[in-house]
Amino acid sequence: MLPLSLKVVIIGGGSSYTPEIIEGVIKRYESFPITEIALVDIEDGKEKLEIIGNLAKRMIKKARLPINISWTLNRKEALQNADFVATQIRVGGLKAREKDERIPLSHGIIGQETNGAGGVFKAFRTIPVLMEISNDIKEICPEAWMINFTNPAGIVTEALLKYSKHKKIIGVCNIPLNMHNSIAELLNVSPFQVQIEFVGMNHFVFGKKVYINGIDKTELIIDKLANNNFDYSPANIVDLGWSKTFIDSTGLLPNPYHQYYFQTAEVLKNDLEDYKNHVVRAEVVKKLESSLFSIYKNPNLQEKPQELEERGGAFYSDVACSLMDSIYNNKKDIQTVNTLNNGAISDLSDDDVIEVNCVITKNGPKPISVGEIPYQVKGKVLQMKEFEKLVIKAAITGNRNDAYLALVMNPLVADEKQSKKILDEMIQSHEDYLPQFKEGDALHE
Repeated sequence: MLPLSLKVVIIGGGSSYTPEIIEGVIKRYESFPITEIALVDIEDGKEKLEIIGNLAKRMIKKARLPINISWTLNRKEALQNADFVATQIRVGGLKAREKDERIPLSHGIIGQETNGAGGVFKAFRTIPVLMEISNDIKEICPEAWMINFTNPAGIVTEALLKYSKHKKIIGVCNIPLNMHNSIAELLNVSPFQVQIEFVGMNHFVFGKKVYINGIDKTELIIDKLANNNFDYSPANIVDLGWSKTFIDSTGLLPNPYHQYYFQTAEVLKNDLEDYKNHVVRAEVVKKLESSLFSIYKNPNLQEKPQELEERGGAFYSDVACSLMDSIYNNKKDIQTVNTLNNGAISDLSDDDVIEVNCVITKNGPKPISVGEIPYQVKGKVLQMKEFEKLVIKAAITGNRNDAYLALVMNPLVADEKQSKKILDEMIQSHEDYLPQFKEGDALHE
């Protein structure tokens, strides 16, 4: 029997990723019979919201499904009677991302928008806004699950779970599913036959064990990765390949973002070249977005275009929609999400957010224990977790000393003098989006 209503709200509905979510909803309608989708954005995103709303309408019409689609700039109105709220926002837009990448690079430091100095400032801008959204959810639709796609997903999810009023929050990322699919491709098997035991945090997660049809194939996978030049990076990360020595020594499955930490010099060299040629990732994405929205405007387009995969967000819909479907149906299947540790990794605190395999129930994710962090990477993982906590503290307090500490303890920055320069320049550059950092609170030389 169909429910009287099942409502999903997408905050950041004008995002170029939204058609993929709509596609995911359509594919799952039989098990996840949504009756209403509300797309929400801000005034600056009004034009894109209209384009996405009309495309979503055409996609739903083509699928002949009784789903009501609406779009609005009124968030509180849209949240009424919501069952799920997906958040995919970019505070300051791509202009802010360009500053996140270019300013650190001007000082010879990796800017990367989720891991590097840029990621720190993205968190500073994003956490206060998502805190407001989370608190609205608690007030207006307290039973709704908040599914956060917004990067840096792990840091943002931990900040919300620790400091917002709402606690029904789960973070998602496409990287674990990307790794699943890549291993399936490597072995020429179905992704459904692959299970990876993950340990770590968002964008710093390792594959500890790999199973095919329940049989441990970790050694086989490590051997293949060590002896094959196999690319399993998403579109937004250039694959540099891994040395046989690194793969054999760690005995772990790296994720594409590990290049920033273990191939830092080569990544920085490439990024500086892009910086000089005005092709940092934000500038590339601007062109991609312009092209995508031109395609989305086509009144004859009734499906997600293939070109969206170039944007780097492939599999987001599968991750988010599968998660909502499993919660709704109490499926108790296993998915990889960002949630409270609660003992899953014995070396971390219960209230640390980790990226881990969980049993997905109607009451949320239940983390599956993975024991200790592998000794090979334990020091790095612990360092990253403490760095994340520093970022969260600074985003909440607005204290410049806290912000400086977060920057200097970021392993991709790790320079006390350059941290000061980057901090002052970034705060000034992003001042419209950093109200917590008050004027006159600058650090002394």
